[in-house]
Amino acid sequence: MKCDILIVSGLWNSGPEHWQTHWERKYQKWTRVSHRDWNSPDRDEWVAELDAAIAACEGRPILVAHSLGCMLVAQWAQSGSPLKAAGAFLVAPSDTEASSYPIDPMDFRPIPLAPLPFPSIVVASANDEYAHIERSRAFAAAWGSELVEIGDAGHINADSGFGPWPEGEALLDAFCRDLNP
Repeated sequence: MKCDILIVSGLWNSGPEHWQTHWERKYQKWTRVSHRDWNSPDRDEWVAELDAAIAACEGRPILVAHSLGCMLVAQWAQSGSPLKAAGAFLVAPSDTEASSYPIDPMDFRPIPLAPLPFPSIVVASANDEYAHIERSRAFAAAWGSELVEIGDAGHINADSGFGPWPEGEALLDAFCRDLNP
């Protein structure tokens, strides 16, 4: 792939069989945003850590986010940072306002619903336990993102059977090509 990638994992990080981890191993130049505490996210701290990771990139990266990482990208986009991203590939954004969310991430409420200042795509599942498809559609519409619905795919993680996820990699590759024709 011909783009700089910054992996933005969600709550609890992405384990060894998660597609983000597979892709990071495959593309040695890709970097994962690190957080001091993966279990108790603090919005301001996570936004600062994402901002620092973007600052460390040579150019404007494409943010490849999953779950709470998608909400982090939306929070960072409204933070006022002078840094820029080339785009965002947002997979299975978690609805942190839903009672079904596994922790009480008060810091990540309300969910930003302003257009993102960069091109973006939301990849959503019809049966994601952390966001009803209607909410994923609403996020995509509010953020000005292209929406790709992939059917009944759970939370699009390793627990849902998404290890290397070549179809997702192809979607990301097409997104990168559209950004850099």
